[in-house]
Amino acid sequence: MPQPAAEAPVFLDVGSGPDARRIAVLVRPGDGPPLVWCGGFRSDMRATKAEALDGWARETGRALVRFDYTGHGESSGDFAGATISTWLEDARAVIAAFAPQRPLLVGSSMGGWIACLAARNGVAPSGLVLIAPALDFTEDLMWARFTPEIRATIERDGFWARPSEYSDVPVPITGALIADGRRHRMLGDAIDPGCAVHILQGMADPDVPWSHALRLVERLPPAGTVLTLIADGDHRLSRPQDLARLLAAVAGISGG
Repeated sequence: MPQPAAEAPVFLDVGSGPDARRIAVLVRPGDGPPLVWCGGFRSDMRATKAEALDGWARETGRALVRFDYTGHGESSGDFAGATISTWLEDARAVIAAFAPQRPLLVGSSMGGWIACLAARNGVAPSGLVLIAPALDFTEDLMWARFTPEIRATIERDGFWARPSEYSDVPVPITGALIADGRRHRMLGDAIDPGCAVHILQGMADPDVPWSHALRLVERLPPAGTVLTLIADGDHRLSRPQDLARLLAAVAGISGG
């Protein structure tokens, strides 16, 4: 049976001069505080969790905004030339254009960091749902884990081609990405996004260990912060039971 054609995105121009790029955005009109999906490192807005969230938004009549970062999915720009600052600018521009009124930010992995950074940089979310949030990952989960040989390669060549278990194409990890990530570190200080936070974390996650989620919980206000640990959950948390937990968390924190 033929599959329905994918919805065409709209494009938002972000940046200027050599940094100008077109960010692909999918907008579902609806009621209530809009949901904004912030995807993970090398992921895109049509991935499994984002599609599940879109199905829930369609069924409940909620507004949802999804987008691809610079160098991801259907957006333009060079992935290797982008940094956390680039992707935060993308997110803030999309929120300002399509969801300026107290959005509920749903962030997966790197998207959890981007969502928290957005809340620290002018966005006033109505809630945060974070899946395996990878705050400070460029330093704590990359650089700190790299061997001396890998660090030397980055310092000598400006990048390291990291093999990916999710793709046949290696991922370029640049010195600029590592250096820029240090400017945005959050786990050394208290974090108060001004809203309720629900974190979903797999305990069998090889990429973002559950101890990393505990570090975030320790820095959030106790009131309104919930952590759900999934003993057999991996990093993606895309099994049917994981998607059900995600949608329940979104419904609970949004009151829908």
